[in-house]
Amino acid sequence: MYESIIDMLSAEGLDLHGIEITQNGEPVLKRIYDEDIRYPVYSVTKSVTSSAFSLACDDGLVSADMPLSELLGKRADMPKAFKELPFSRFLTMTAGRYPFRPEGDDWLEYIFSLGIDYTDSAYCYSNIPAYLVGRAVENAVGGDLIKYLNKRLFEPLEIPSPKYALCPQGHFYGATGMEFSVHELTKLGQLYLNGGVYAGERIISEQAVRETITPRLDTGFGDCYGYFFRIGKDHYSMVGKWGQRCIVYPERKLIVSYLSHQPERSDELYRRIRDYISNH
Repeated sequence: MYESIIDMLSAEGLDLHGIEITQNGEPVLKRIYDEDIRYPVYSVTKSVTSSAFSLACDDGLVSADMPLSELLGKRADMPKAFKELPFSRFLTMTAGRYPFRPEGDDWLEYIFSLGIDYTDSAYCYSNIPAYLVGRAVENAVGGDLIKYLNKRLFEPLEIPSPKYALCPQGHFYGATGMEFSVHELTKLGQLYLNGGVYAGERIISEQAVRETITPRLDTGFGDCYGYFFRIGKDHYSMVGKWGQRCIVYPERKLIVSYLSHQPERSDELYRRIRDYISNH
C-alpha cells in the first residue's frame, strides 16, 4: 500500500538513509538506502529528555508545576525570577528568549549571565531549555541520566545504549547529540502510540504520555508544541533538524520513521511524507 512513497520521494530528489512504516504494530514498509546503522537525530534528543522527565514524574521526583530551580542547587548567580519558573515553561520553550545553544565551560553560569526576561512566556525554540530540564532531572534521579535512561527506557525497548553528547562539565546535553537507527526511532514511537506500554510492559504511565503529547501552544510554524514533542492536526512527532523524524498517527495506529540528511529541504521532506500519508 505504501510502496509508492519510495518512488515519490526519489522523483523529488529527497534522499533518505532509510524509512520504516508500521501499522497496528506490524511493519508494512522498510527501505534502507545506506547501511542500517545509527545516524545523528539532533533534536529528537529533546523528546528523549521529555521521556526522562516523564519517568521521573512517575517516580514522584518531579512535576510539571515544580520550580526547576529546586533541582539545580543553590547558586549565587541564579536570577531570582528564574527560581520561580516551573518545569512546564522549559518543556514548552516558554521560559524566556534564549540564544539557540549554550556556550562556555560552565553552561549554567553562561545561562544565568544572559539577562533573560523571565516574564516573557512567548514560544522561543532553543537548546537551552532541554539542557536545563536534563540537568534538573539528572539531579532528581540522583546520578547519571543516561544510566537511568538505559535502565528505565532503552533496555525495556531493547535499544542498546545510544551515543549521546555531554556538556563541558560532563552532564547530559539533553537537546541534541544522540544517534538512533530507523527501527529504534520506531520503537520510541510505538511506546507513545501504546500509551507508555511496549511489548506488554508498562514503561511510562499513560497519564505522563498524555501530558507529553497534549498541544500546549501554537508554535507559529503550522503546528503546536507539547513537552518537547511537536503536535500536528492528526499526528505528533519527534523531530531532528535535518530530516530525522518519527511521526505517530494515533487514530490510524500508524508510525512513519525516517532518517535523512537534508539541511535545505527537511521541511519539504516532512510535508511530502505527511501529504502522502494523508492521501493513502
